[in-house]
Amino acid sequence: MRVYLSENAFLALLLGSAEVYKKECLGFLLGYKLEDRFIVEHAFSFQAASRRHKGVVYHKKNHKKIEPILEKFDKLQIIGDFHSHTQFGATKGLPIPSKEDIQSMRPEHIYLIIAVNNNQKTLAWGENRDGTVSGSVGDFFFKISAYFLEGHSGVKRAHIHCPFPPGF
Repeated sequence: MRVYLSENAFLALLLGSAEVYKKECLGFLLGYKLEDRFIVEHAFSFQAASRRHKGVVYHKKNHKKIEPILEKFDKLQIIGDFHSHTQFGATKGLPIPSKEDIQSMRPEHIYLIIAVNNNQKTLAWGENRDGTVSGSVGDFFFKISAYFLEGHSGVKRAHIHCPFPPGF
């Protein structure tokens, strides 16, 4: 499985996770799913979420407010969500799903995790062998991973393709 990130989605992931750094961000991914890939056109952060260092809670009552708007965009669907894992003291944020993350996953959706850590040195953006995308900007080092449920096999990592970051 592959995940294609648009420039708009990539930028929203970085900004959403950097804005609330030290607490987790959470948002929806909008796009469409094809047989062997997800196309992520847009990502938007939940502004009314309750954030903590290790967790974020989205209030479903707020989702009801945006449902009528999302229904008007028939070519784009909610295809999953994203959230961040951040550094806490010397403990680095990792782009790996927690037990809670796995329990909330649904089939036919994609889940992005953005690890956000203090930047120790400037690293160019690129696609990594493990299917992640990583690089640094300003005070932050980001590593983005993607996961999905595959039948009875459980959670699998998808490979992210993002042509935007190398020229970032």
